[in-house]
Amino acid sequence: MLGIGAYKQRMPRAEDMLSGRSAPLPLHNVHFVNGHPLRDAFNGLEQVEFGLGCFWGAERKFWNVPGVYSTSVGYAGGGTPNATYEEVCSGQTGHNEVVRVVYDPAQVSFERLLQVFWESHDPTQGMRQGNDVGTQYRSGIHAHTPEQQAAADASLQAYQQQLQAAGYGAITTEVVYPAPPFYYAEDYHQQYLAKNPNGYCGLGGTGVSCPIGLDA
Repeated sequence: MLGIGAYKQRMPRAEDMLSGRSAPLPLHNVHFVNGHPLRDAFNGLEQVEFGLGCFWGAERKFWNVPGVYSTSVGYAGGGTPNATYEEVCSGQTGHNEVVRVVYDPAQVSFERLLQVFWESHDPTQGMRQGNDVGTQYRSGIHAHTPEQQAAADASLQAYQQQLQAAGYGAITTEVVYPAPPFYYAEDYHQQYLAKNPNGYCGLGGTGVSCPIGLDA
């Protein structure tokens, strides 16, 4: 028999995934920090989704980066459409907690975003991040263009060398292209740590510098 910890660290079978719902969860379409929309066509901008543990702290890492226009949190990479937080935490959706980053490539490079991603968590832990255990805490990059995919793959290889030299194991980060569907999380999760400054943030990096994006 698998314990609950082990159960939540493996992807559910397709027949075990929750069915979800056809309608999106309600969304207040205004960023709590900068007032920009969370859902939009975002013409002239680019976007990517990152999974690096609890999405509360992950989102804060990126909304503070100059050149980032908007951030939002949601669920992606699983098989349950428009899942709720409780469903994701059950381990029966296959979703990852991710932050969608919308950015202006004229103001911030994708390589700079990759550097923030790598240095903000430990990408060698598999289906967990610190004390947060489960498939929704796995490390992932969901690319929207072939160029993003190529840059993400190259950064993974570069950072793997840095981590190995520091005594860490193999990176378990998923680089996925094309990006799977992104489902916005509940309103109260959006910009959570701006609304709740003393809220929980379990993110912790390895302390190993990422060699890309240093001049971006």
